[in-house]
Amino acid sequence: MAEFRTTFTIPKAQNKISLDSQLITLGSCFADVVGNQLKNNKLKIEVNPLGTLFNPLSIFKVLSPDYQLADERLFIENQSTWFHYDFHSQFFASSKKELAQTINENINDLSTKLQSANFALITFGTAFIYKLLSTPVYVANCHKMPNKLFEKDLLSVKDICKSFAILHKQLKTANPDLRIILTLSPVRHTKEGIPENQISKSILRAACHYLTADYTDVEYFPAFELMMDDLRDYRFYKADLIHPNEVAENYIYEKFADTYFDEELKSFIADWNQIKKRLAHRPFNEQSAVHQQFLSTLLVDLEKISTRIDVSEEIKELKSKLL
Repeated sequence: MAEFRTTFTIPKAQNKISLDSQLITLGSCFADVVGNQLKNNKLKIEVNPLGTLFNPLSIFKVLSPDYQLADERLFIENQSTWFHYDFHSQFFASSKKELAQTINENINDLSTKLQSANFALITFGTAFIYKLLSTPVYVANCHKMPNKLFEKDLLSVKDICKSFAILHKQLKTANPDLRIILTLSPVRHTKEGIPENQISKSILRAACHYLTADYTDVEYFPAFELMMDDLRDYRFYKADLIHPNEVAENYIYEKFADTYFDEELKSFIADWNQIKKRLAHRPFNEQSAVHQQFLSTLLVDLEKISTRIDVSEEIKELKSKLL
């Protein structure tokens, strides 16, 4: 039978993720997608702790161990709400002091976790970036402020690689064992224009190529290529025709797992998925003897697995259902 897809082989990673690995995802919204999949499978992970960031320079800036305090020049007030140009709009507060405290707590917490993390998964979204003219510095988010305040720019491969070199040295000084996995978001930034999106993605992909060639502890996972070639069909997109749908997200995640998970972790996740299905079971009669026995058996299995992962919430909920 003829093959109607363009599949390709992804080399297995030599440095595998285990159940005990500590991970951090950062960058575009695709970092949330992969990160939440890993979190749902009980891996030790921080999922995009600094919020959604799209361009590489903004990611590198806040990821740097030297970024300790939010830049005072970049706080803005809009409709009685405070934001910061270095961060996504999910970071907001009713006062500048409150926002600064929240941001700095997150920055310090991330800096601490980076010192012991085994893997950092960084997802680039766009090479377009905006400069705040009054400063002037590049910003991560314009927070719907007037266009006249900014100047649009397009990063070069050299810009990205040069900035990464500084960050890499800092991260490796703090944690010599940290490995970095780069990905390119399959989400298309059509608001920039289709040709412009292609230019942007091309720059990001070229930068990833050179970074993996220059650093032995930096790898690239082809999430973008899986979406653009293997899943080249609009049936794998959400209704906006921009974002991958759940089928595509799961497919790309499964490819990631097959590439990076060690055999013990794969075996554990298979067992955990069976337990999750049992946890999701909804009986006709919760008080029946049959269901109560089902819950008791499930509780035993959860308590056995609790020596390896945190299932305290699942155990608590289950016990509340036992008579």
